[in-house]
Amino acid sequence: MQPKIMMKKKSVSASKASLVLFLCQMISALDVPLDLSQPPTITQQSPKDYIVDPRENIVIQCEAKGKPPPSFSWTRNGTHFDIDKDAQVTMKPNSGTLVINIMNGGKAEAYEGVYQCTARNERGAAISNNIVIRPSRSPLWTKERLEPNHVREGDSLVLHCRPPVGLPPPIIFWMDNAFQRLPQSERVSQGLNGDLYFSNVQPEDTREDYICYARFNHTQTIQQKQPISVKVFSTKPVTERQPVLLTPTGSTSTKVELRGNVLLLECIAAGLPTPVIRWIKEGGELPANRTFFENFKKTLKIIDVSEADSGNYKCIARNILGSAHHVISVTVKAAPYWITAPRNLVLSPGEDGTLICRANGNPKPNISWLANGVPIAIAPEDPSRKVDGDTIIFSHVQERSSAVYQCNASNEYGYLLANAFVNVLAEPPRILTTTNKLYQVIADSPALLDCAYFGSPKPEIEWFKGVKGSILRGNEYIFHDNGTLEIPVAQKDSTGTYTCVARNELGKIQNEVHLEVKDPTMIIKQPEYKVIQRYGQVSFECIIKHDSTLLPTVIWLKDNDALPDDERFLVGKDNLTIMNVTDKDDGTYTCIVNTTLDSVSASAVLTVVARPNPPFDLELTGQLERSVELSWIPGDENNSPITNFVIEYEDGLHEPGVWHYQTEVPGTQTTVQLKLSPYVNYSFRVIAVNEIGRSQPSEPSEQYLTKSANPDENPSNVQGIGSEPDNLVITWESLKGFQSNGPGLQYKVSWRQKDVDDEWTSVIVANVSKYIVSGTPTFVPYEIKVQALNDLGYAPEPSEVIGHSGEDLPMVAPGNVQVHVINSTLAKVHWDPVPLKTVRGHLQGYKVYYWKVQSLSRRSRRHVEKKILTFRGNKTFGMLPGLEPYSSYKLNVRVVNGKGEGPASPDKVFKTPEGVPSSPSFLKITNPTLDSLTLEWGSPTHPNGILISYILKFQPINNTHELGPLVEIRIPANESSMILKNLNYSTRYKFYFNAQTSVGSGSQITEEAVTIMDEGKMAMASRQVDIATQGWFIGLMCAVALLILILLIVCFIRRNKGGKYPVKEKEDAHADPEIQPMKEDDGTFGEYSDAEDHKPLKKGSRTPSDRTVKKEDSDDSLVDYGEGVNGQFNEDGSFIGQYSGKKEKEPAEGNESSEAPSPVNAMNSFV
Repeated sequence: MQPKIMMKKKSVSASKASLVLFLCQMISALDVPLDLSQPPTITQQSPKDYIVDPRENIVIQCEAKGKPPPSFSWTRNGTHFDIDKDAQVTMKPNSGTLVINIMNGGKAEAYEGVYQCTARNERGAAISNNIVIRPSRSPLWTKERLEPNHVREGDSLVLHCRPPVGLPPPIIFWMDNAFQRLPQSERVSQGLNGDLYFSNVQPEDTREDYICYARFNHTQTIQQKQPISVKVFSTKPVTERQPVLLTPTGSTSTKVELRGNVLLLECIAAGLPTPVIRWIKEGGELPANRTFFENFKKTLKIIDVSEADSGNYKCIARNILGSAHHVISVTVKAAPYWITAPRNLVLSPGEDGTLICRANGNPKPNISWLANGVPIAIAPEDPSRKVDGDTIIFSHVQERSSAVYQCNASNEYGYLLANAFVNVLAEPPRILTTTNKLYQVIADSPALLDCAYFGSPKPEIEWFKGVKGSILRGNEYIFHDNGTLEIPVAQKDSTGTYTCVARNELGKIQNEVHLEVKDPTMIIKQPEYKVIQRYGQVSFECIIKHDSTLLPTVIWLKDNDALPDDERFLVGKDNLTIMNVTDKDDGTYTCIVNTTLDSVSASAVLTVVARPNPPFDLELTGQLERSVELSWIPGDENNSPITNFVIEYEDGLHEPGVWHYQTEVPGTQTTVQLKLSPYVNYSFRVIAVNEIGRSQPSEPSEQYLTKSANPDENPSNVQGIGSEPDNLVITWESLKGFQSNGPGLQYKVSWRQKDVDDEWTSVIVANVSKYIVSGTPTFVPYEIKVQALNDLGYAPEPSEVIGHSGEDLPMVAPGNVQVHVINSTLAKVHWDPVPLKTVRGHLQGYKVYYWKVQSLSRRSRRHVEKKILTFRGNKTFGMLPGLEPYSSYKLNVRVVNGKGEGPASPDKVFKTPEGVPSSPSFLKITNPTLDSLTLEWGSPTHPNGILISYILKFQPINNTHELGPLVEIRIPANESSMILKNLNYSTRYKFYFNAQTSVGSGSQITEEAVTIMDEGKMAMASRQVDIATQGWFIGLMCAVALLILILLIVCFIRRNKGGKYPVKEKEDAHADPEIQPMKEDDGTFGEYSDAEDHKPLKKGSRTPSDRTVKKEDSDDSLVDYGEGVNGQFNEDGSFIGQYSGKKEKEPAEGNESSEAPSPVNAMNSFV
């Protein structure tokens, strides 16, 4: 759907309306102010044809103005009407309006006639139109005896109304006794004359209360004709007839209509089938926008006709048997109408002027003049006046030339009468517009500044901007005859004071007005097209910008009407929010912003979408044994097109209440051919789907029970598997109810041994999906088939499947079992396959049972836990992972089928070689002294061989977390403790401890400990702390730090230039004891490679911030204990990261020795 966003700006239109108002004022711009002498002017009068209610008072209006105020008189039927002599007639004070009192005894009929009003003063006399007074009439129907109408079915009939002649003519309609309007159609309709026409009658037209009513609006009465009876009798067959026109009769007719009226042409035809009416204009087209068809196209209506609508109009009545036509010749006449009506003329003494009276009509009207209500030919002569047809010419008028002139234009269809006065005055200019009037307009729209004036002679008008501005001229201004100044496109700089000056030979006058030009009101954020789901929330924005001096008001409309009175509609400062949207909220929403000067609006469409309504009127047609056609009517799509329909069915015979998917069709399709199965009681329902979702299901269709038939298909998933060594279990998936195709569904189960020349054995079963064949040989193949049948016969021949009778345990064990030990944790086992005949079932694979008998390093026995590995299929070898080193194992092998395992092969014994031991079970460091520590440990939980020794490595850690030289000690395998002496006091040490077999070293365990501090040294450290708090000491330390920084910068520059430092010797002196050569065969490291978790830390590494290294933490990372990725290697591969200048603090050289730390370092260890 395309967005519909509309915006309208009305400020220009408002200005144009003002322009029309001002231009209309031009006509009366020289209206004489009422304080000056002037002839009478008729301001109000009754219509020419005045039909009055005879029960009410008659009021004949005649109002006029003039100076001095005019007096009034009346004529009736051309003679003076003396109202003083009739007590029922009064004239309103200061008015010429007559009131004829009918309600107090007067009779309206006595006052019928032609009335004319005259308003007169010393300067002339004005007259009204001839006002024809006629009381309305609503006579009764004349009594008549109406015979019943007996009509043959299919014939035409006209029921005549013939209402009484009333004034004005009554409105005709037909009703029954219950005051219900009789239904009308193309077949039965009322004509313009009020008669009721039947193109052909039907039996249902029989009734006795066809009543014609006439309504007289003026008297508000309704007259009723006697009821008319119609009886239709049937004859078979009904004869069809071609069209014949009932009205108008004949082939041609004429019609005269007056210009400006409504032209009504009518054609009503008889015929069976009912004719259809068509209208054309010969030699032309029916006028667009003014042509309408009524009464089921039997009436042609053309409004506001003109002479151009004259011509021949043809109506054509047609049915399948033929046609009839009629031509109506239309002539448009015209009562007189004005081309130029005479206008009041104000002249000063000695001036010239003209009165022009021009009218047209068909036929052309006659023009006649009157002076003060008297034909000009017999009126008093005026030397300044000359009549020239439709024009009166005045020359050198004098004050006595003032008079009222009447122009009468008449033809046979009517007349026009106009009053126009000539008023001779000598008056200086006067300005009628209010002084200092303020005009406000919107920028870029017209500004109209009024300067209504009067003077005689007619003043000249000039405009100035500002008090001392120059006269306004040029194309940017328009000067109207009524004095108005128009600025077609006002801008902000048009704001200001404007002066209007009026002058004639008798004087001059001026007036000031003020103009303010405002910024236009704009909607800068318009409401936008929205699509919202039902029960959602939607908001329309309407953000405006306006002149700061104008106060806007915002109004929201829905479909050009006020918003519903509903609390769901929330109007905010610049938005409209609709909560819980419903379908009735669909429509166009308009934001209208009004100020005192302009109005703007913007609209947007809200489309409410929802899941479609369910389809309805489901119908089954074309029922066949295996198909049916389903049709339906879609429900409302709720503004979201239906994409598809889903058809579901219910089997009321087999699964009542359960609906199944049948098929689906595109959303443009409303019928579908459905394939059916026999012996199913079908019901269908349809679900519509759109982008929002699925509709509720339709109401179910009627049921349709298909005939029974043989089954079309056989059971699926047929299998034969024995559950015991001497049986065969045959299973299948049963057919569903609708697949049975008829009553009495059964299954024929057949079997025979494969590759043996046996006959089929069969059995028929019902209501089961399994059959057991007993007494079969063990595990032999069988051919199996299952066929469906019902009371009408068998399904097609089923396909055969191969099954097997029951399995038994295998008879023999695998032979020639061999074991090849690959390493201390992995072995490979081989065996010979068993003969397939001895398997007695489906070979599933082999199982290897193995278990540890004992550890060769310990004599104690423990609970034997057997492990099982299964090797699928016909494999003859397998790998045994996860063995324990230096242990004795046993294994055996068994064959497996679907029944179970066969006998085990003889146990095979094998041994695994030694491996590296696990880490010692614990390492405890106790009894710290000034220079010694006591170490205790436990042997490895898994020695994996014969232990030959323990390896202890340790190194000191200084207060900057850097490691000292590494010391290694080998300890006999039978030891479990030792005392480590000659250590430095108050020093933290890190220990690495592992066990060894002949294969190699096992995983290491780490621990840290600290020796005790000497008391004398502690006192010195305390004094050192006091010195360190002195100002001179702090200054000295800062100087030393600055010197070190300068040296580092020099070293950094030299190094970048290729200089070398003697670090190779340091690294050689403290080489990492764990660096191992690379294996030549595979390029990998030995067992003690860098990948070990507990390798000793290299010199230059750091401990964590808490100065501890937990057991099993990784200790070999350069990132953790060195400079990580920031470290560099020299050309010979030596590590020089500690000299790179990127360390947070450089270690002192003394930290690489085993000597005691300095007092300052000792002090820092306590801070």
